[in-house]
Amino acid sequence: MSRLAQYDRLEEPQKRGQATEAIVIAELVARDVSVLTPAFDNEPYDLVAEVGGDFHRIQVKTAYDSKRDGAVEFRTRSVRTKSDGYERSGYEGEIDYFAALNVREEDVYLIAIEEAGSTTTAIRYEPAANDNRANVNWHAEYRLETVLDDLGSG
Repeated sequence: MSRLAQYDRLEEPQKRGQATEAIVIAELVARDVSVLTPAFDNEPYDLVAEVGGDFHRIQVKTAYDSKRDGAVEFRTRSVRTKSDGYERSGYEGEIDYFAALNVREEDVYLIAIEEAGSTTTAIRYEPAANDNRANVNWHAEYRLETVLDDLGSG
């Protein structure tokens, strides 16, 4: 069964989030990156990764198919349910990176908070039908190993 089919079987968003966090942690550990997790679930970040002696706060997200073919997107705002509705807030100043799991392609991306959109971010893994290449976040630039290599050499 594909990972996408497995995710489709998880009906609760919280379970999907937990699965995504576990996969991202496993991918980091497999690349010899030390991972720290908060003791409680009240931090704006899901984990901290130590790369090259520096610590990076990471918010983990599940990226789903975009409305545009060949791309995935994930939300870059936190949504909490309150008694009087929903509270939405950004992560500016709270995290350093988003780690996004592309469920369909089974890729993990690492996107600096400064490079993420204010509400969503799209990552393109195939050229657009109209061949637009301007202002595109190409998956090769954000793949986990690419960004970790850059962080390790920095």
